[in-house]
Amino acid sequence: MEKPTLPKGTRDFGPAQMAKRQFIFNNIRSVFQKYGFQPLETPAMENLSTLTGKYGEEGDQLLFKILNSGDFLKDADKTNLETGNWKLVTGDISEKGLRYDLTVPFARYVVMNRHEITFPFKRYQIQPVWRADRPQKGRYREFYQCDADVVGTDSLICEAEIILMIKEVFKGLGIQDYTIKINHRAILSSLAEICQGGNETSLFVAIDKLDKIGEEKVKEELRNRGFADANLTEVFEILNFKGTTIEKIEFITKKFANSEAGKKGINDLTQVLQILKDFNATEEHVEFDIALARGLSYYTGCIFEVKINNVAIGSVSGGGRYDNLTGVFDPNDKKSGVGFSFGVDRLYDAMEELNLFPQEAQISSKVLIAHFDADSKKYGLRILQQLRAQGIASEIYPDAVKIQKQLDYANKKTDSVCNCNRFGRSEKRSPYLKEYENR
Repeated sequence: MEKPTLPKGTRDFGPAQMAKRQFIFNNIRSVFQKYGFQPLETPAMENLSTLTGKYGEEGDQLLFKILNSGDFLKDADKTNLETGNWKLVTGDISEKGLRYDLTVPFARYVVMNRHEITFPFKRYQIQPVWRADRPQKGRYREFYQCDADVVGTDSLICEAEIILMIKEVFKGLGIQDYTIKINHRAILSSLAEICQGGNETSLFVAIDKLDKIGEEKVKEELRNRGFADANLTEVFEILNFKGTTIEKIEFITKKFANSEAGKKGINDLTQVLQILKDFNATEEHVEFDIALARGLSYYTGCIFEVKINNVAIGSVSGGGRYDNLTGVFDPNDKKSGVGFSFGVDRLYDAMEELNLFPQEAQISSKVLIAHFDADSKKYGLRILQQLRAQGIASEIYPDAVKIQKQLDYANKKTDSVCNCNRFGRSEKRSPYLKEYENR
């Protein structure tokens, strides 16, 4: 019989891993709730008509499509099948897909429920998403996102609060060395103006790959898409400018003096930084990155990306403002929104690499009641109820076995190590057993 396996890019999580993941989830959830966000869940699958066209050409190719039930080829156009063009065939054999992110389903929910929602509407969502990407370190085909979005307001207070929430979450997780990169799509639009007719979306998608493939390959990709070398030289002169946030703002203010889009982007960024000061918060960890693009096509305003420094993992959080996303579903109902997302799987990998998980995040039961005979077991059940009534995570060993086996069970559920030659076969021992032994 063939051994069972997992699909590539997916993982099982045992109890020890889940305890650490819950530590991350609980921290993020508490911060979201503190800032007034309400919980929401949407289905794992959406109609492909809801998902396609929202993530750019490359994003559409990463959507997991679900075959129609039963004989999915029955109504397929034979001509389309013979062409071998997957785009033509997909519409015939698949009507649904797994969600690519949580933002587009959220926009769909807002449009469908706009008469019951109080605006501005602040929601958070913690659910898995799926992408048909090539699995590699820090990149999975199934992974969890923790989203927080506000829709129905264009106030830049929301952008400032995103920065504050990121800082508070990282403080709770014990992450100290990180960078919150911020940019504005209007500034990138000004770069596109330099290219005199070059496709704006192609420019954004290519720039978004700078960290992954490097400057020369990005230039090569843009040349293949019709961008002139002279224009690319000027674009990369701007992208490569180094300096403090203030120096960068001064630099692009001069460069984009005649660009209305550039002026809009610079003004918004300046206001966000001022609002942070009004919150009595510092700009520590915040960096204006002119080259930050965020490949998703629905962003229109400020964009964010967060990197934990000195780890092998890529960005662990990102987001931005989108002014037209709800309008895609209803042209008469365009609402401005802004949000961001934590990638829990990448956060987990980074915290493992940095050894940041506290011991208490890895322990389930704090007390194990062991017993010698039927009478002590009966007495232990009453003690167990009293411990649980006080909110103490407790359990009793269920079977009548030797005391050593019960203690070995406790040893395996804790990472604490003690020298305990008295117990002979095991050097590991739960610290909670010391009190038991003394009694």
